[in-house]
Amino acid sequence: MASAPQGSDRPKRPKRLVVAITGATGAVYGVRLLEALRDQQGVESHLVVSDAGVLNLHQELGMKRKDLEALANVVHNVRDLGASIASGSFQSIGMVVAPCSMKTLASIAIGLADNLITRSADVVLKERRRLILLVREAPLNLAHLRNMVAVTEMGAIVFPPLPAFYHRPQTIEQMVDHTIGRVLDLVGLEQELSPRWGGIGEIRESGDV
Repeated sequence: MASAPQGSDRPKRPKRLVVAITGATGAVYGVRLLEALRDQQGVESHLVVSDAGVLNLHQELGMKRKDLEALANVVHNVRDLGASIASGSFQSIGMVVAPCSMKTLASIAIGLADNLITRSADVVLKERRRLILLVREAPLNLAHLRNMVAVTEMGAIVFPPLPAFYHRPQTIEQMVDHTIGRVLDLVGLEQELSPRWGGIGEIRESGDV
C-alpha cells in the first residue's frame, strides 16, 4: 500500500482574493487590481461584478463584461448566492470591493446579504478576514458616515481611493497604481506599484530643501 504523500509534496493552495466591482465611479481601480493579481504567482482572483458595475465599466473605460472577466481566475454571477465564495468554508485572504458604492456600503453595514457581493462581504467579516472597501462618494452625508463607522466597528477597512502626491505622480495611471499598491499591502501581497515613503530626512540629504 502506497504511503500518503508528505506535506511538502502536496501542491500549495493559492492565495485567494475576492474582488468585487460595483456601480460607483472608479471602475479602473477594480480593473487595475485584477491586472496586478494576474501578475502574481500563487494568487487566485475571484471576481463578482454588479450590473451597475458593468455599465460603469463601459462608461468609464469602454470595456465589456467579457474583457473584465478575462482578467480574473474565477468569475461568479452576482445573483448566485450558492457560489463558493458565499460560504465561510471558502478559504481566502479577504475581499476588496473596488469601487464600493454607497448602496453596497449600506447593505454591508446592516448585513443585508441580498446578492453575492454583500453576502461574500458578510462572510469575510464573520470569518474575521480582511475586507477593504474603496468607497466612492463626495460630499458625504450623515448616512454615509454612519455606515462607514458601522463597517469599521465590524472589522472592515474603509479605504477611499484618495490620490497621494508625495511621490509626484505624472499620470492618472500612477495615482491609481499608488492606491492599488496600498491595497495589496493591506491584504499581505507583494507589490511594487506604490513607492515607499523614505521620510523627510531622505529629501534633506538630497539637497532639495
